Amino acid sequence: MKRYFIHQPLNTEITSIGGHYLFTKEVRVPYNNRDILYVTGCAVFDTTCCGSGGCAFANVPGYVLCWKEKAESNGLFVSAVEHVTNIKNQNEIRELIRKNEGITQVNFFE
Repeated sequence: MKRYFIHQPLNTEITSIGGHYLFTKEVRVPYNNRDILYVTGCAVFDTTCCGSGGCAFANVPGYVLCWKEKAESNGLFVSAVEHVTNIKNQNEIRELIRKNEGITQVNFFE
């Protein structure tokens, strides 16, 4: 099913109640004759009441159907994607990202 992904600015801190996070890179990588889009980032938890920490992550919007096909009114690009719902494919993509990026937390959009 076609979904839309809004590309966020890279290397721009986004503040949340427990700290901040940012997206560091967008990657399109071939997988089974299609392109997968994933976004890497990091988060720092430094304003929580129960301690501090951080993590690196990769979010996988899915298979690219149409790359940056339009822009929103605020200028952010929008791509059409299809979510990866097959567990076997998710596991293979997770391993690909772990190998390429060294990131163990890989999240798939639903």
